[in-house]
Amino acid sequence: MVDIDRIKSAVTELITAIGEDPNRSELLATPEKFAEAYQEFFKGVGVDPLAILSDTFPAEQNDVVILKDIELVSICEHHLLPFTGVAHIAYLPKDKVVGLGRLPKLVEVLSARPQLQENLTSQIAEAIQQGLGALGVIVVIEARHHCVASRGARQPEANTVTMKALGTFSEPIARQEIMALIAK
Repeated sequence: MVDIDRIKSAVTELITAIGEDPNRSELLATPEKFAEAYQEFFKGVGVDPLAILSDTFPAEQNDVVILKDIELVSICEHHLLPFTGVAHIAYLPKDKVVGLGRLPKLVEVLSARPQLQENLTSQIAEAIQQGLGALGVIVVIEARHHCVASRGARQPEANTVTMKALGTFSEPIARQEIMALIAK
């Protein structure tokens, strides 16, 4: 649970530490606004991602399910700056499927905590495999990192792509077909 008062105090201290006056009229509301934003950014902390996948249906067929372009916002755990992008999910059901709306919810919950993109990609794939018993899972995330765009390398147009393939999709030939469908 996010401690709003501690965040507000920390932001007031941060404003002072950078040489600004936290009592300046334009900055008076900043600690409160910052705390509200962080409460939203980190609403996934402590939420069980498998609970999101618990409401399943019997799979009548074993056809691949692909959901593309799931928007995400997360916060880099190294710099506490946002990264934004899309996730693409493909899974091969074994005996159960989940409603399509559950996949974006899974991405949202796992994104709403301090993250590294590489870990987020793996966490989504592993939750789907574990929660649904999927025969194969592929998760691809394409994201733009504000720590790369705004500081250091200053590459505002650079995207980072990560992929995790599990189960049958660990095999290059099976993965290639799914990746071609995701790329369309």
